Amino acid sequence: MHNSESVNKEIYRLALPNIVSNFSIPLLGAVDTALMGRLESEHYLGAVGIGGIIFSFIYWGFGFLRMATTGLTAQAFGERDLQECGRLLLRAICLGITASLLLYTFQWQLADVSFLLIGTSPEVEHLARVYFHIRIYAAPATLCLHAFHGVFLGVQNARYPMLLTIVVNLVNIVLNLVFVRLLGMKVEGVALATVIAQYVGLFLAILLFSRYYRGLLRTWRFREILAFSKLKRFLNISGDIFIRTCCLVFSHAVFTAKSAALSDTVLAVNTILLQFINLMSYAIDGFAFAAESLIGKYKGAQDMGNLKKTTHQIFLWAFLFGGVIMLIFILFGEQLLHLFTDQMRLIEQTKPYLIWIIVASVVNVAAYIWDGIFLGATASKALRNSVILSTFLFLSAIYLLMPFGNHGLWGALTVLLVARGISLTALAPKYLFRQDESGS
Repeated sequence: MHNSESVNKEIYRLALPNIVSNFSIPLLGAVDTALMGRLESEHYLGAVGIGGIIFSFIYWGFGFLRMATTGLTAQAFGERDLQECGRLLLRAICLGITASLLLYTFQWQLADVSFLLIGTSPEVEHLARVYFHIRIYAAPATLCLHAFHGVFLGVQNARYPMLLTIVVNLVNIVLNLVFVRLLGMKVEGVALATVIAQYVGLFLAILLFSRYYRGLLRTWRFREILAFSKLKRFLNISGDIFIRTCCLVFSHAVFTAKSAALSDTVLAVNTILLQFINLMSYAIDGFAFAAESLIGKYKGAQDMGNLKKTTHQIFLWAFLFGGVIMLIFILFGEQLLHLFTDQMRLIEQTKPYLIWIIVASVVNVAAYIWDGIFLGATASKALRNSVILSTFLFLSAIYLLMPFGNHGLWGALTVLLVARGISLTALAPKYLFRQDESGS
């Protein structure tokens, strides 16, 4: 059995590249927000916020292509079944391409339903529709990248996902600046930059895999990709994760819709504050991704001792990291607002709500880390049930706290995260720490 020092080394090896790559994801959103926040109207900022929520719903909804693939690949890696790792990649890619075709086919209906659910002003909706119908063409690249990220993390390689994420986001940021600043484009420039960057990332992923991991596909056969028992397990886990993710994105969509219902200014304020939430969550998710890789490997190897020890150590480091983030927001929160907008009125409107970001820095940690641990163990039913319960409590909190305005909205969002953390803590003994419990 590994001692704590060697477990920590494995956590560092996987978590640090994930933290670096994850920080570049909200950086992209921050650049989008900053570019739109400096245009002549706050409608552009709201449009990118609404468009981002819609694509979060779409791509987070298909996040099982990464999450299920990571857990299952890590378990196959722990069992030393390397050919199954390759077959998992092909299964996920087949599902990703099929999903992309469906998104293309029904994009107009999808847009109509989305804007019906997220009511906003006609000006913001028009701009958000422009953004939507351009960015939808990134779907095949984005979904196939989910599959590559899942397999790389599953085989304990966090460096390639880091490289892919950084390259995609740097290309995206550079193109954003070119299209918006130099060419005078607005929301259409931000959307087009995302499409191009995603295909650059997919090309690089194929290049890396074919150069260093082609051995995983040496003996694959199509009937093995579609083997009923393997495909059924993949789809069952993916279905649970899909429901879990839809509940989370639905909750965030409700939050955004309620923000828009209060006013366009509150929508702009919360779009900025959600960038802080993203920065914090992506940082902590570095440890959650490490948990997916390590917990999956130890479950596949039936190493319960290291599974428990890794769980303990990852929580320790994640809470320490959350404390550092909290300190940064306490000391520099107001100054950080200037990164997102130069409109002083908007900054003044945002300041009273920074307290919710400070609280979230530590309060949200348990939900994020348990997510990674349960995903690595493919304990998907527990994740699904936890989020269904938490979403119900969130909607109840929205109903009770809306009379308090935007503070009520942020209180309800905090309820969602706290409920996830508590419920998963309660479910952990049954789904994670029993030797004979599959959890999936």
